[in-house]
Amino acid sequence: MNQESNPSELPGGQDPLLLLKTLQSLWTKKEMKKQLKEETRRGFAGLEDPLAGLLDMLENSSDWKGKGHSLGYYITNELQLWIKEHPAVQQTGLKLKKLQARVFRILVQCQPNLIDPLVNIYQLLTADRSYLLGHVSHLYYNGKYKEAVILSIKLRLQQDQDLEKMCTPLLLQDKTNLVEAYVAEDPNLQCKLLQILDAWREPSFNIKDIARQYQGLLNYRPDKFNHKMLSKLVFRLLKQYNLDPALCPNVINQQHLGSLKYLFYKRFVEKSMTQENWTDHVQSTVGDNRWLQEQLIRLLVSYCDLNTAARWAFHYNFPKENLPYGVADELQRLKIQERVEDAERTDDYEEDRKKNYYQLPIPRENIHFLQTWEEMQQCREQVLQAGQVIGIDMEWRPSFGSVGRSRVSLLQLAVKDQVFLLDLLQFQEEAEQEKLSHFIQTLFSDPAITKLGYGMSGDLTSLAATCSTFKNLNREVQGTVDLFTVDKQLQKCFRDWRKDVRKVDVLSQEQSCEERGFRQAEKGLSLLVQHVLGKPLDKTEQLSNWEKRPLREEQILYAACDAYCLLEVYGKLSEDPAAFGLSSDLAECLVEKQATKSRAKRPLNKQKMPSTSKQQSKGVVKEASNPSPVISPKEFSVVCDNMLQGLGRYLRCLGVDVRMLENDDDHRKAAEIARQEGRVILTSGLPYQTVCNCDKYMKISKEKMRQLMQLGGYLTEGDDAGCLASTEKKPEMEAEATVPESDSPQLVYSPNCQWLEESGLNMESLTLANGTALQLGAIPVKMLDKADPSYFYCCSQCGKVFWEGSHFGCVVSQFKDILVATKENPSFYELS
Repeated sequence: MNQESNPSELPGGQDPLLLLKTLQSLWTKKEMKKQLKEETRRGFAGLEDPLAGLLDMLENSSDWKGKGHSLGYYITNELQLWIKEHPAVQQTGLKLKKLQARVFRILVQCQPNLIDPLVNIYQLLTADRSYLLGHVSHLYYNGKYKEAVILSIKLRLQQDQDLEKMCTPLLLQDKTNLVEAYVAEDPNLQCKLLQILDAWREPSFNIKDIARQYQGLLNYRPDKFNHKMLSKLVFRLLKQYNLDPALCPNVINQQHLGSLKYLFYKRFVEKSMTQENWTDHVQSTVGDNRWLQEQLIRLLVSYCDLNTAARWAFHYNFPKENLPYGVADELQRLKIQERVEDAERTDDYEEDRKKNYYQLPIPRENIHFLQTWEEMQQCREQVLQAGQVIGIDMEWRPSFGSVGRSRVSLLQLAVKDQVFLLDLLQFQEEAEQEKLSHFIQTLFSDPAITKLGYGMSGDLTSLAATCSTFKNLNREVQGTVDLFTVDKQLQKCFRDWRKDVRKVDVLSQEQSCEERGFRQAEKGLSLLVQHVLGKPLDKTEQLSNWEKRPLREEQILYAACDAYCLLEVYGKLSEDPAAFGLSSDLAECLVEKQATKSRAKRPLNKQKMPSTSKQQSKGVVKEASNPSPVISPKEFSVVCDNMLQGLGRYLRCLGVDVRMLENDDDHRKAAEIARQEGRVILTSGLPYQTVCNCDKYMKISKEKMRQLMQLGGYLTEGDDAGCLASTEKKPEMEAEATVPESDSPQLVYSPNCQWLEESGLNMESLTLANGTALQLGAIPVKMLDKADPSYFYCCSQCGKVFWEGSHFGCVVSQFKDILVATKENPSFYELS
């Protein structure tokens, strides 16, 4: 009975719905899997028209509409396999066209995994293309953009469609994966897509104009569809499709304009670049691009003066009619000199640099610039010695936001009284590259040689990006000492020693710490050198063009200092670690975190630190004689410029009142806001744009939230029944959470709230007093089924809804070192 019979040998006309009922009873029994397969195939053989029978079964069931494995999918897939064994059942002509018309009603509702077998069974790829396009257009104009694109991909209709029209709604909904799938098989479409995206980056183009054409679009993600994210997408696709960046001139121009603005900030605001370095990078960035040259002139007028702008306009032979007001007149009066003297490199400046910055303690002739393998012999002999201690650093050309890592141009190796600078750009011959690679691998893998670095993991990653030979070098490294980890311990000890320095650092970055000469403006290795050796590094050459040859003398001295200072810092710390608040066994401090060196550059140190009492017992912390004052987050108002993302986000998590600049805002806008609103200026990072910074919320119980979601149409009857059954089992929690008696009160989330009834919410339109709609669609229905949370919090400004999820505990743990629950009000957080 298990043998399958030929359809012609069985009586035709078996009812497909009876077959469906039989299969449904077997589908729910896992032990009947074999019988299910046999019955399915026997049923196909007994149907008069298996293709029409499948449609009858799908039309009279609905499990295939949901996600996951379904009986409908199983039957369809089995029929596809069965047809391969019985090709005679396939239909043609008018009968096939009728079946194709029926199957479209299923295609528009089914999950993507069901489309392919249906397309194959009903031969949709052979159907009239205008007929198929008509069905897809019907989906599109009914707002089913995602379904229209998926069906277009399956039916291979892309060549006959408007690429921009099909993909724009998906981009607005942050469904870039579907857009990529839409063009995946066609290089011409890939080029067209990038040209469309690039056109949206024209200076005069407003992305919001696109969004207005799709008002009412569900799941519209304006926070995900902005100029910054658009540029990132373009660069990723250029790399993914291996296309020439010249295909996207607007995006490239905007990237270079961003680099120009950054260079102006470094030179004229932060004042951390020399005139020569700045000029070199500006000329390299602008090149022969007329539009960028025009932007440069405008920036010069804004940051400098008309005379400087006129000199650059003369350099680029800029047409007078295109110059900003006043520059053309200045150009007429300007007496051009063959060479503009560098006012920054005066004798007074050199004397000031020697007085205030770390100076290399070895003569110039002990710095060796090596460009051939023959010149490397002396270096190899001195470096590859057991017991040798080596300071290692690397330099590369700044990328200024371009995709990928820059290749390492210079490798610095410092031993006692000698520094070797390896010009990696010159080792181009295959034989020399092989020898050099072997030397570097031997050096880093030898545990008998101590290698000193600062953030060495990042350096090794850049080295791996330079040459594929070093791809696994990070795993082979032995005998390294990353002074970055020591720096973090030093900073921790110093903060514990002078707790009040936190407030001083944030409120006034210009105020110096006189006790030990610490300059808060310094950071990174420069600050570590200042802590240990008394003077910081001069970092003005850090952003040099390290690929340009020959290197200037200032670059050579800077590179040598960066490597040699590691030797001196290590030696000083080894002599008397206790003087710097470290453990008496410095080796223990260094080895302790070697296993985590690959994470050394993460913004937050998530390792568990010993408690203050334990540190005091070891003599690590020197406690301040007077306790420092505490301030609540609401007393601390700041404005972050558009170079500060991480800090702004964390401060907002702590309840600090933070204002942030937009990406395109000038840095000086921060000063205007600070003066007008009495805020402190913070700078160092990127903006965080998805939080509105409002500190007032509506507190809504789960019961009320369910009612709101019902009014807004976000709950179906089935969802509502599940929620009611869930909430009946749990009594309503009290508005105020209790705090267990303990020396360390439990942190409780208690934002500045008012109950829903007191908020003035329009219950008909579900809009706030300012007209903003509550974002109820962002709440998963399953949250109403869970025991927690008991309350939801709606922002009274932007309408976003928050609740205390599983991530809340992680956040509290992350900030536990700087959050203090006061004794008077355990639910109130303060910055310690």
